[in-house]
Amino acid sequence: MRKPVVGVIANTYRIENRFDVQTTGERNLRAVADVAGALPLIFPGLPDVTDLSALLDTVDGILLTGARANVHPTYFGAEPHPAHEPYDLSRDAVALPLIRACVEMGVPVLGICRGFQEMNVAFGGSLHPEIRDLPGRMNHRMPRLLTGEIHPDPEVLFADRHEVRFVPGGVFANLFGCETIRVNSLHGQGILEPGERVVIEGVAEDDTIEAIRIADAPGFALGVQWHAEFDPQTSVVNRALFSSFGAALRQAVALRPGRIRPDAGR
Repeated sequence: MRKPVVGVIANTYRIENRFDVQTTGERNLRAVADVAGALPLIFPGLPDVTDLSALLDTVDGILLTGARANVHPTYFGAEPHPAHEPYDLSRDAVALPLIRACVEMGVPVLGICRGFQEMNVAFGGSLHPEIRDLPGRMNHRMPRLLTGEIHPDPEVLFADRHEVRFVPGGVFANLFGCETIRVNSLHGQGILEPGERVVIEGVAEDDTIEAIRIADAPGFALGVQWHAEFDPQTSVVNRALFSSFGAALRQAVALRPGRIRPDAGR
């Protein structure tokens, strides 16, 4: 059997305030290669460049990564605000229809942080721009120094900060072999109202939604709010997630001749 290929979505980024580039974190690529056992293939989050039908003819699965930019509020009936920028409308225009196509086709899809939020919006759910502003919620944003600067040490940034409790007997509880884990936390935006097919599988101590699956998906369709790509090589929890993704990818390769492709661009 050939090695699976995973499409890893890229984000719009401007270098030196002049050059537009498409980027993704290297840890995403290493997680796919080292733990899922697949070949990562970066594709642009640009709707006029990325042909979704051609993409889905090429890859065996999709990784929706975290990103600096928030999902644009117009996708869930809210008003944009400068305080909640940056946005990446180009990535939104690629990711949202791509998620629906993957679920319909049974193409394995794993959403992390922004990707997790995209999965919710793709099925009609809404987001809150600052989860920490809701009553009773903790600050889920990345740790900062007393000066207000983001902490320079990645080990501090991605350290476990809170628990996640899973639905007993659910997909995640079975995947991890337990009902409670500890995870990192580096996000402002979060799920407010779940989408029509979005099943909540895990919540933080403050009831912030942290793990979801898409109901009746014929293939792997899971999302997590934490950054599981940081350390799956050493973390038992994050290794289990990417290993399960890898198993789904290999099954997708074996079943690929029978894949039925809908109109992915709709």
